[in-house]
Amino acid sequence: MFIEIVPAGIYAVNCYIIADDNKAGAVIDPGGSADRIMKIIDENGIDLKYIIATHGHGDHIGAVDELRARTGAKFIAHELEKEMLNDKEKNLTACMGVEHVEIEADEYVREGDIIKVGDLSLEIIHTPGHTPGGMCIRTGEYLFTGDTLFALSVGRSDLFGGDYGKLKESLKKLKGMDDHLKVLPGHGSASTLKNEKKRNSYMNEV
Repeated sequence: MFIEIVPAGIYAVNCYIIADDNKAGAVIDPGGSADRIMKIIDENGIDLKYIIATHGHGDHIGAVDELRARTGAKFIAHELEKEMLNDKEKNLTACMGVEHVEIEADEYVREGDIIKVGDLSLEIIHTPGHTPGGMCIRTGEYLFTGDTLFALSVGRSDLFGGDYGKLKESLKKLKGMDDHLKVLPGHGSASTLKNEKKRNSYMNEV
């Protein structure tokens, strides 16, 4: 599987470009930098099928509309992020000093749904707490955790729709998953679930 990380947008979100061996691909969390993302897509001959947001904050969705217009890919988000995606105040683009974003997903997903990207199967894991419809995405040995779980930290829960109690439940759900999974977060460095279970103080609380 092809995976490329592009630091994107004003907060250098980890935008992931993934593809199967036949070049069917998806972009996860395109916070900005559409030209840089498209350059990688074009250079690698990727047929972009989907644009996926792990949640609806502006630093994760800034390039969605441009990528959608340039590729025809469908935009996917969790069904509980609809309110946030539709409101520039709630998705924070109204106060980020960037172009305001109010968008609608082409498809909304929920816990347990599978997104097929060529030969890849992307499993949706609903992990609220940072936002109501925050989600992680598992494919093979990789776990894209958005702003739910970082290396040795977690996403904040004091913004619109945040709930620390729910975040703890989400961490408990992740704690029950396989140690070998490679954690690819929305910000910062990669990790493994084994390492986070052992060293992340937030996971040790649940």
